[in-house]
Amino acid sequence: MDLTKNRIKALLARQSGDEIVQADGWVRTKRDSKNVCFLSVNDGSCLQGLQVVIDKAKLNDNAVLASITTGAAVSCRGKIVASQGGNQAVEMQAEEVKLVGPCPNDYPLQKKFQTVEYLREIAHLRARTNTFGAVMRVRNTLAFATHQYFQQNGFIYVHTPIISASDAEGAGEQFTVTTLPLDNVPKTKDGKVDWSKDFFGKMSKLTVSGQLEGETYATAMKNIYTFGPTFRSENSVTKRHLAEFWMIEPEMSFCDIEGNMDVAEEYLKFLFKAALEKNPEDLEFFEKRVQPGIIETLRHVVETPFAHMTYTEAIKALEPHNGEFEFPVHWGSDIQTEHERYLTEQVCKSPVIVTDYPAAIKSFYMKQNEDGKTVRGMDVLVPRLGEIIGGSEREVDYDKLLARMRQLGMNTDAYWWYTDLRKYGTVPHSGFGLGFERAVMYVTGMQNIRDVIPYPRAVGQIEF
Repeated sequence: MDLTKNRIKALLARQSGDEIVQADGWVRTKRDSKNVCFLSVNDGSCLQGLQVVIDKAKLNDNAVLASITTGAAVSCRGKIVASQGGNQAVEMQAEEVKLVGPCPNDYPLQKKFQTVEYLREIAHLRARTNTFGAVMRVRNTLAFATHQYFQQNGFIYVHTPIISASDAEGAGEQFTVTTLPLDNVPKTKDGKVDWSKDFFGKMSKLTVSGQLEGETYATAMKNIYTFGPTFRSENSVTKRHLAEFWMIEPEMSFCDIEGNMDVAEEYLKFLFKAALEKNPEDLEFFEKRVQPGIIETLRHVVETPFAHMTYTEAIKALEPHNGEFEFPVHWGSDIQTEHERYLTEQVCKSPVIVTDYPAAIKSFYMKQNEDGKTVRGMDVLVPRLGEIIGGSEREVDYDKLLARMRQLGMNTDAYWWYTDLRKYGTVPHSGFGLGFERAVMYVTGMQNIRDVIPYPRAVGQIEF
């Protein structure tokens, strides 16, 4: 069965002809006159709707036509002909119109402007709007391109656990998973929660990252990637944070930070090129309605070699401009979004990869440099957004890794399986993480991360 033949996108690409075709979708608008009715029918396959022209004199049942309203689901049959109007190349001359799903007059998406804030309150319907339909098509393209890139380059797709007993980031911002009765939590003799009575026999959490488990498979299958949901219980109400989001995390054995940077740059360019090639109509919409200049920005990233600098070099470039920043920098401080944008937009005028960060502000698993102060971490920064990828070469020295974990007060016994990798056939290996929603934001220009995922999960937000 050819499921693409009668999609609105395919029908709009057809030439005039005598073949009777079928168009199924939802009515965006209806314009009525005494003799003719015009419906704009959309099925989410593209931005533009198909104009269906109905000659009332030729329609057997005008009562059906009278009951069709904005939001109704219809099935129309007719010929595709050259359009008499100037807004579309072709239209359908309908010979039959069926009302599949009626829609009452209180339908929230009438033909008027709705704010994105309002549309979040009706997230079950917002995909029917131009903006959110375009966002989801771009999201689809980027997801498919992710699999294309890694599959074409010999990576193995690994599904890492959603429920975990470890914290990959060491930050502690995790959701607890439990079957214990909350109205009568079992306690130990010293008054603490008795996790031995829980489902897994110990405290369990929703994962913040699949990296650690990914490393175990990379040291057996060389190059792997994960693409799945991750969770943070960070109590942050910003335009850039979600409690549930998707992460792409490749991990590569026999690969140092130089190879890691090469893959990160190549992968990002592959993603953005896919969007430019496969979603031109949607990107034109975002260019006009959301973020002017976005197409040129994406082309610039695709066509420009990424700059490289160390953290120390970045701080030296930023310090003379501390008076311009909300958060002045010094060696040892974290680099904020305003600094990342300054580096990409003013200093380098291109994407930039910053490496060799102070160990104190980076995760325990990053390879320690010989200077004893920095680690082989890397962040990929892009104009307009700042950090889009974070990664590192991983520490492979068993003793150094354990010492770092103990320094941070981590329970090394809980990570016995992870440290085992450094005992049994260890190899240099590297990887990075891309927050998928951040990438969708960057490509679409959408200003709030809650508007690039179907159903956002954030502080106080668990509807739908």
